[in-house]
Amino acid sequence: MGSQSLLVLSAPTMMIPSKIAASLAPPHPRSLCFPRALTITDSVVFRAKSNSARNKLASSIRCALNPALKTTLDKVVTSHKVVLFMKGTKDFPQCGFSQTVVQILKSLNVPFESVNILENELLRQGLKEYSSWPTFPQLYIDGEFFGGCDITVEAYKSGELQEQVEKAMCS
Repeated sequence: MGSQSLLVLSAPTMMIPSKIAASLAPPHPRSLCFPRALTITDSVVFRAKSNSARNKLASSIRCALNPALKTTLDKVVTSHKVVLFMKGTKDFPQCGFSQTVVQILKSLNVPFESVNILENELLRQGLKEYSSWPTFPQLYIDGEFFGGCDITVEAYKSGELQEQVEKAMCS
C-alpha cells in the first residue's frame, strides 16, 4: 500500500458510578448523556496517508470537549457536592496523586463520588479542556473546579479544604 498506514482508535466504554447515573435520570439507558463515541467499544479505523493526517487526528482528540460532553460534565459535577475525577477508583486508586486526594477526603469523612478517567481517552482529554487543568486527579466541590493533588494537599494543611467542603455540604 505504499506510504499508507493504518491507525486504529478504540473508544472504551465509560463506566459511571451507579449513584451518578441514577441522579442524572436519563430518559433512555443508552442516552446516559455521553455521546455515542464515549459509550461504545467499536473500533474506528482511519487510513492516514501522511504524518500530517496523523497529526490532524491527534489534534481532534486534543479538542475532545464537544457540547454533549460539556453538558454531561456539567451535570456530573453539579449533581454531587464533591466529585473526584481520578485515575482508578476511590477503592482502588491507580496513581499516587489520586490515592493522596482520596485519603484526604476519607480522613475528613467527606462523601464523594469518583469517576475513573482511565476508562476513556476522550473523557480524559475533554476534562483537561473543561477544567483548563492538564493533570489528574481533578477535584470539584459544589460544582466548581477546586484543584489537583498539590492544591488539595495545601488546602487540607491550611484548613481551607475542610471549610470549602463544610460550606458545600450546608448549601
